[in-house]
Amino acid sequence: MSHAVALGAAAHRPGGRRAAAFDVAAVRATVPALHQQVNGHPLVYLDNGATSLKPQAMLDALLGYYGGYCANVHRGVHALSVQATLACEDARLAVADHLHVAGPDAEAEIVFVRGTTEAINLVASTYGERVLAPGDEIVISALEHHSNLVPYQMLAARRGVVLRFIPFDAKGVLDLAAYRGLLGPKTRLVAIAEVSNALGTRHPVAEMAAMAHAVGAVVLVDGAQAVPHGRVDVRALGADFYAFSGHKCFGPTGVGVLWGRRALLEAAGPWHGGGDMIRSAALEGSTWADLPARLEAGTPHIAGIIGLGAALRWLQSFDAAEIASHEAHLLAALTAAVEAVPGARVVGTAPDKAAVVSFVVDGTHPADVGTLLDQQGVAVRTGHHCAEPAMRALGLTGTVRASLALYNNDDDVARFAEALRRAARLLR
Repeated sequence: MSHAVALGAAAHRPGGRRAAAFDVAAVRATVPALHQQVNGHPLVYLDNGATSLKPQAMLDALLGYYGGYCANVHRGVHALSVQATLACEDARLAVADHLHVAGPDAEAEIVFVRGTTEAINLVASTYGERVLAPGDEIVISALEHHSNLVPYQMLAARRGVVLRFIPFDAKGVLDLAAYRGLLGPKTRLVAIAEVSNALGTRHPVAEMAAMAHAVGAVVLVDGAQAVPHGRVDVRALGADFYAFSGHKCFGPTGVGVLWGRRALLEAAGPWHGGGDMIRSAALEGSTWADLPARLEAGTPHIAGIIGLGAALRWLQSFDAAEIASHEAHLLAALTAAVEAVPGARVVGTAPDKAAVVSFVVDGTHPADVGTLLDQQGVAVRTGHHCAEPAMRALGLTGTVRASLALYNNDDDVARFAEALRRAARLLR
């Protein structure tokens, strides 16, 4: 797992106690939503790629803010405001820890946004508008989530930049030879997901980033599907921008992160105008605050930021290598369960995958399969997974997607396997 590294810092950070050994039963005990029945069956939650369930530590953090020190941040001198401000900035430190961002620029480089989508739009609408010129090229993969595609299409319409697409093969592996051929003197930005949300392919981002940097391009990495599986070293990846969403990594909805190299964020300049992003304001004009405030106009999602920090600290309390081993075991078992069902076919068989299994059942619509699984208490995602061009390239309208997290266990896989067998029989 190229992005996951040992959690040495977790042993001495607040809330970051290293678990002696990975114990999935203990993990599950901390996630209340797992312990319910759906349609008369124990819940099997395999829709983690869309959003993850929440640990009690995160829920307690939300209640602690809303029920206790609920106040606005940064501008107050009273005790509640100071406490809220400190909690938000502590969450920024948790993000820095999770992304391996250190040094004097660390806190300035972490910008809180609403999620991966807003982070990418921020880059396209600031850096893209101010730095890219007509005829400049953006290289992205044909596997990308719409959030890492549509903002550049909109930028292209406004600025006349050119989009170029990296093809992929039937296994869901990007064609690196084709990618190399797409890079050139006009390439200004390469945008790539660390992990494909539709197929689970883990792309060789560090290698691709080095190739992009060799022609002078900047690299944006969509980390939405990578961050939930362990800590990330953004500099080792070669990222210049890195985006992820809180709700996919055990935190609240409506909050996320854009990390960017300080010089690039400075070049991007402000995006939204308003409170807290100004140094001073006058009727004749305004000047801008330092980073990250320059890119965080208005009252932030205070509770969400605090909750995200608590969620990341919870995740950091487990050993990254043990999580990776556990999820790899479940991925193999889940893949085998699908392959054992007559007529079922895994879509996306890259040799390096995250814990995602996308599949189809011959002669059925993915939504029908998903509905029958739900009737048996199994939650999966169906459709094109906001990667419609990728599905079209595969000759599909969509798939059924089962996606795992560290709290899933062997019993989840067994229940899924039995539910899928029953659904396939009913749909014949």
